[in-house]
Amino acid sequence: MVKQERAARTREALVRAAAHEFEHTGYEGTSLTRVAGAAGISVGALTFHFSSKAGLAQAVRTRGDAAVRACVAEAGAGTAPALDSVVALTLALARLLEEDEVVRAAVRLWREVPDGDGTWSALWLPAVAEALDRAGRTGLAPAVGERDVALLAEYLLAGAESRIRGRIHGHASKGEGEGEGEREESAEDDGSVERHLSRLWALVLPGLSGH
Repeated sequence: MVKQERAARTREALVRAAAHEFEHTGYEGTSLTRVAGAAGISVGALTFHFSSKAGLAQAVRTRGDAAVRACVAEAGAGTAPALDSVVALTLALARLLEEDEVVRAAVRLWREVPDGDGTWSALWLPAVAEALDRAGRTGLAPAVGERDVALLAEYLLAGAESRIRGRIHGHASKGEGEGEGEREESAEDDGSVERHLSRLWALVLPGLSGH
C-alpha cells in the first residue's frame, strides 16, 4: 500500500511538472530531463511511469480534458434559457483556463501533438449546440441563427485563451524598465479575462436576443 501511494504521488508530481513544461514551452520544446528535474526524480524513474513524451502528454491531456468535461457538465446542469447557459459555460471555461495550468497545457497539446485535431472546442462546443437546439429559436432575434451564437462563443473563448497566454508569458518577459505608457496600459488591463468576457457578452446579448 505504501509503495502504491508513493507511485501515485510520483505520477501526480510528473503530470504537474509536465503540464508546466508543455504549457510554457510546447510539445516540441519540452524535454523529459526538465520534467524529471522539476518533479525531483531521475529520468529513469520518469520512464518507469511514462515510457515516452507522448505518453506523458497523453496523461496531461486526459487530466485536462476531464476537468473541461466536468466544467461543461456543471455549467449545463441548470434550467437557464439557452443564451444564458451558453454565456455561463463560456465564463466557466474562461475561469478554468485562468486557474488551471493542466487545462491550459492540455489545450495547447490539442494543437501540437501529432494526433491532436487542432482545437479543444470538441470538448465543449457540442454542449453549446445542444443547449441551443433544445431551445429552438426561443430567445433569439429573427436575424440570429443558432450557428451564429455557437461561432461567437468559439471566437470569444479562442480570444480568451490567447489573452490568458499573453498575460502569463508576457509578465515573465517584461523588464523593470518599462515606460510610463506601458505601466498605464497594464493598469487598464487589470481584471480577469472572465470579467472581460462577461462585459463583451453584455454588449452583444441585446443584439442576439432582440431585446
